[in-house]
Amino acid sequence: MEYLLISITAFFLCSIVIMLVKPVAVKVGLVDLPTKRKQHFGAVPLVGGVAIYIAVLISSIIFIESSKTFSYYLISSGFLLVMGVLDDRFDLSVKVRLFVQVCIAGLMIFGAGFYLESLGNLFGFGEISLGYFGVFITIIAIIGAINAFNMIDGIDGLAGILSLIAFSSLAMLFAAVNSSWYLLPVLFVSSTLAFLMFNLRWPFNLNKIFMGDAGSMLIGFTIVCLLVIGTDKNIQAIKPVTALYLIAIPLMDMVAIMYRRVKKGVSPFKADREHLHHIFERAGFSRKKSLFYISIGALLIAFLGCLMQYFDVAESFMFIIFMFLFLLYNYALMHVWKLLSWLRRNK
Repeated sequence: MEYLLISITAFFLCSIVIMLVKPVAVKVGLVDLPTKRKQHFGAVPLVGGVAIYIAVLISSIIFIESSKTFSYYLISSGFLLVMGVLDDRFDLSVKVRLFVQVCIAGLMIFGAGFYLESLGNLFGFGEISLGYFGVFITIIAIIGAINAFNMIDGIDGLAGILSLIAFSSLAMLFAAVNSSWYLLPVLFVSSTLAFLMFNLRWPFNLNKIFMGDAGSMLIGFTIVCLLVIGTDKNIQAIKPVTALYLIAIPLMDMVAIMYRRVKKGVSPFKADREHLHHIFERAGFSRKKSLFYISIGALLIAFLGCLMQYFDVAESFMFIIFMFLFLLYNYALMHVWKLLSWLRRNK
């Protein structure tokens, strides 16, 4: 019953906040306008991230026992949300965004005192302890996850559903070791479902909203924080290598796309239409079908990671499997026209 009460509270809080802040967003110009790269109709309010954060904040005050780490998470994510809203409204430069992201990562790491201390037994030769080098790795991981979910947010529902898969997996993994941290992903699952009800306009024909950079960055930040916390020796809910499986699609898409951009001699942060969902669209799939197939792929990979952790599969073997999946993904993008031809024949 506790799960149900928490979920219902967060869901309805997010729904109410969305309806309250939508008219405000329109008045202040916090809307997304159609462009050549953004193909939608009319000015769509960018309030999903704000609503999710407020719903999680209020619900956490009610249901989650306060702690130093959790307090720093709320403060850090609040600052990130503000930066995201400013980015949505004024289109901040890459340098500004990265500087703020580094500061927020530092606040979370040095304030809460947590960082990635080990990579596990990735290569089969024993545990890879990071020591204080783990601080640097954690900053890179936080920035990477923030931007991975920001980049994948290209079609209705995609970032939301991929985050549902990650948060649901995290909730189960934390619950399996009786850690109270399972509550935070539960709140995000419920709040994100409320957002998706507006974003996908299902099951009701509601006015559309977008998550915005504020929302996608908040989700990426929260997921990576939970992943790092879950690897802590006092919790041991998540193997470091399992984390790769839970965010596989956003992570692989970001790394492969940035590699291709650098290879072309352009900025790795330069926006384009070369992401996985764009490939599906060029192959003739509708956005709904693209969303379905990508989500199924992410779900299967996350399930595989959780299943291998459950059966205590060797971390080195899990890493080999993940690298095989990544190389396969990167090969497909490098030979995108062959992939498009195959998809058109088999859609």
